[in-house]
Amino acid sequence: MTESIEVLVGRIGKPHGLRGHVTVDVRTDEPERRFVQGAKLKAEAPKGSAFAPRQLTVEALRWHGGVLQLQFAEVPDRTAAEAARGVLLYADIPADATPEDPDEFYDHQLVGLAAYDTQGAHLGEVTGLVHGGAQDLLELRTTEALGRRNVLIPFVKALVPTVDLAAARVEIADRPGLVRPLPEDDADEAEEQQP
Repeated sequence: MTESIEVLVGRIGKPHGLRGHVTVDVRTDEPERRFVQGAKLKAEAPKGSAFAPRQLTVEALRWHGGVLQLQFAEVPDRTAAEAARGVLLYADIPADATPEDPDEFYDHQLVGLAAYDTQGAHLGEVTGLVHGGAQDLLELRTTEALGRRNVLIPFVKALVPTVDLAAARVEIADRPGLVRPLPEDDADEAEEQQP
């Protein structure tokens, strides 16, 4: 039997209409694979929520103005849809699955990868991925030589030109102050130039 993992694919937003439709804040690059009729998604209610179902079954879906709207079998009306607000949705996928686009990665594939600069110097290890509104950020724990701190790297091709899952490494085009701290003289000069 193939091992599976849970990946976050969305968060339920506000209700839409009276029949239990809800908007979904999509958290996957592959909504067409995750949100299909009959799909069963794990539901994780926010702390203090009265929402009880632990699993939701997609009954109907539609896109309206670029916003995904779903109807779940377990959410029959607007009252239930209001209670579902903020629920996180997770899909079970095989642990060895990869996205269809070769330039996309699941979070679990990136965590633990060694990070190197473009000259081959070890910078640290990827500890997570922060999903932002404008772009995703790689969370990096730097090596002891660099002061053992957490830094966030915009996960864009210009700054992370190489992700090699087979070699368990990422390459980071380090810029002054991005991973390595600015030298003291440069930092003092930068402070003086600020208005």
